[in-house]
Amino acid sequence: MAITDIGAFAHLTAADIETLGDELDAIRRSVELSRGERDARYIRHTIAAQRGLEVAGRAVLFGSRNRWAWLTGTALLSLAKIIENMELGHNISHGQWDWMNDPEIHSGTWEWDQTGPSAQWRRAHNYSHHTYTNVLGKDEDLGFGILRMTRDEPWRPLHLVQPIANLVLAASFEWGIALHDWKIDKQLSGVPRWQLASEPNVLFARKIARQVGKDFVFYPALTGPAWKSTLKANATANLVRNLWAYAVIFCGHFPDGAEKFTEEQLTGETRAEWYLRQMLGSADFEAGRPMAFLSGNLCYQIEHHLFPDLPSNRYPEIAVRVRELCDKYDLPYTTGSLGRQYLLAFRTIHKLALPDRFLRRTADDAPETSSERKFAGIALPTRVDPATGRHRGLRSALHEAKIVLRQKAEHEKQVLREAKLALQEKARHEQDVLREARSTVRDRVRARGRRRPAT
Repeated sequence: MAITDIGAFAHLTAADIETLGDELDAIRRSVELSRGERDARYIRHTIAAQRGLEVAGRAVLFGSRNRWAWLTGTALLSLAKIIENMELGHNISHGQWDWMNDPEIHSGTWEWDQTGPSAQWRRAHNYSHHTYTNVLGKDEDLGFGILRMTRDEPWRPLHLVQPIANLVLAASFEWGIALHDWKIDKQLSGVPRWQLASEPNVLFARKIARQVGKDFVFYPALTGPAWKSTLKANATANLVRNLWAYAVIFCGHFPDGAEKFTEEQLTGETRAEWYLRQMLGSADFEAGRPMAFLSGNLCYQIEHHLFPDLPSNRYPEIAVRVRELCDKYDLPYTTGSLGRQYLLAFRTIHKLALPDRFLRRTADDAPETSSERKFAGIALPTRVDPATGRHRGLRSALHEAKIVLRQKAEHEKQVLREAKLALQEKARHEQDVLREARSTVRDRVRARGRRRPAT
């Protein structure tokens, strides 16, 4: 099973967890109190840059029958769509800029350039995912309803096509998210399936008509004779945006180290334990400033899950303080290169497409998911290092467990080797006995032949 007791898994006492929560609250307060003109200038400049890129891209596409104009216009439009989706639409809809009281840059009014309505995404994502991050049966984003991302989920024959489903999801990510959020919105609203004119259905249909009409009818028609090449450019820009958004999201949620939890963990969960669950259930990836900007600063996914409504441009400085807390409490800070994080998620997708009988590890001790039972029967170091006075927590426990498990595996291999040698020796002995028996039988036959009287 996944983690049922986060304190036991993290090797922290209840007092440790509450102190950690207080320190994270202090980080939140310091950022809230320091928000100001610098942050407002950042988001306004980002909006201006994004709109400039989109206008430039669509203007260049008037000449899109020329190859270089098509490539330039498509690249500019792709960048504009990525920035709008990641740094603007996603973060504004999280309420990161509501403190400005600007009616244009507000979670309640911003409508992003994507198939699904912002209102449905906010309800499904901000509530379902960020409240119940990586909790099996509660977080609808855990595999998006089509991918098996933990061994705690029972295998079904349908999972065999998971690698193909993953490719389809990547290419059509905006549609996958839109359908996913539409379904959750209907569930939360209690709307009967047969009620076609329900508010969630009408809202969804209107947004689809608007989005499809804009990208695949209005703007192509506006370029006149170049409408075919403009249509292809718009479709390509949407594909590029989908693939990038998919990669960023999967790198932050599904590499090794992004832990999963059972609903038992929610019983009596404190705010400090919620903080800890976000830290253990998320992952960062390493990025320079340009890549961080294009990812909507979701390369800092741990920080985003801790403080989803704080301005994204503040995540780099928050990350420094979160890393310090991880060192203080001996907690892992899960990060790696973009390529590495995605390859780990990619491996999980393909591995868990198979039935459990083909998998060597268990749900308690697998690279993509584990639990406090991982440490059963392992002698771990004391919580405080007597020599340095430093806290010994999950990071030390994982290191110790890795050593113990490696030694256990080597011991099992040695036992198997010795058993194999013993069986080989036994087989050789039995062959020798069999040869001797055959030789004795042949000698007896020959002796009888010599004693037989002549006729």
